[in-house]
Amino acid sequence: MKESQMDYILNFEKVDKGSLALVGGKNASLGEMIKVGIRVPPGFAVTTASYLSFITETGINDKIYNILAEVNPDNVESLNNAAAEVGNLISSTSMSEDLRAAIEEGYLKLCEKCLVEVVPVAVRSSATAEDLPTASFAGQQETYLWVQGASQVGESVQKCWASLFTPRAISYRIKNNFPHEKVLISVGVQKMVNSKAAGVMFTINPTDGDPSKVVIEGSWGLGETVVSGSVNPDKFVVDKVLMEASEKTISNKHIECIFDPGKGEVVNADVDPNMQDACCMEDEEITALVKIGKEIEAHYGRPMDIEWAIDKDMPFPENMFIVQARPETVWSQRKAESVIGKKTGKQLLMEQAMKRIKIPG
Repeated sequence: MKESQMDYILNFEKVDKGSLALVGGKNASLGEMIKVGIRVPPGFAVTTASYLSFITETGINDKIYNILAEVNPDNVESLNNAAAEVGNLISSTSMSEDLRAAIEEGYLKLCEKCLVEVVPVAVRSSATAEDLPTASFAGQQETYLWVQGASQVGESVQKCWASLFTPRAISYRIKNNFPHEKVLISVGVQKMVNSKAAGVMFTINPTDGDPSKVVIEGSWGLGETVVSGSVNPDKFVVDKVLMEASEKTISNKHIECIFDPGKGEVVNADVDPNMQDACCMEDEEITALVKIGKEIEAHYGRPMDIEWAIDKDMPFPENMFIVQARPETVWSQRKAESVIGKKTGKQLLMEQAMKRIKIPG
């Protein structure tokens, strides 16, 4: 790789929580987890330096910010028009040869690492202001799944850059006084997990803020059906100390998000009727996932919002992957509140821990 290309991409192993400005929240978190031994699918980050180089060298940065300066955040038409104009500008502008070559080389090296000629990847935005403990930016940019081939990866990277300027993202930044030019974007290119099941995990109960519980929600296929709310997922509430499920809800999961080889894209498909009411996780998988969640929470020192996937092509436990982790932003910003009576979740957690200690006598 040429010296001029060195800052364009960084493998996840090369980044951590100190790399936020260069690779954004999602990618920094992935690198941080890899460093502490959490199983994360391999990949690389297209850095914020790449995005800055793209908009400045092509001269479109002034055009972008001039368009945004005229936006009325309370007017839907104004937001939509600005988003479309900026998006088209970014998507239709060609990358420099050095930048294009760096992304292509990063993808080809990932293919080599995965021992696959054309490895399918998820291409996800990772903005510098999202996934922070005090700002709920998550989900405001785009994700492209099962992208295959260097040219498609490059196109998806540009689409992610453009998604920094969706109507919702533009409005959010204006109303929360985040200057557009201060929010940069990186893009993660990560090997797809061929998921038999996937979903989300909170290391705090999102319903009542009880920190002594881990809550897992999952469904068949890729995790997008759970994240988007398009399916009622299975739900497991597990005690962190006892490692026992206090609640297990198995839902009717009528659709799953899967890759359709015929269409060459990810689609929502009907689940086999025999599987719709079946639990999407084995008990050992639930236990393993809770342990991983506790490790991540302990490392970050705060409750976490985690996305996970179980690969159907690999044996347990090597098939358990974490694909995203961000600070939980609802209960974490509230003062400790009573969970049962006058006892806080922390007090309950300590009580349960003490019950496990055998006192001789």
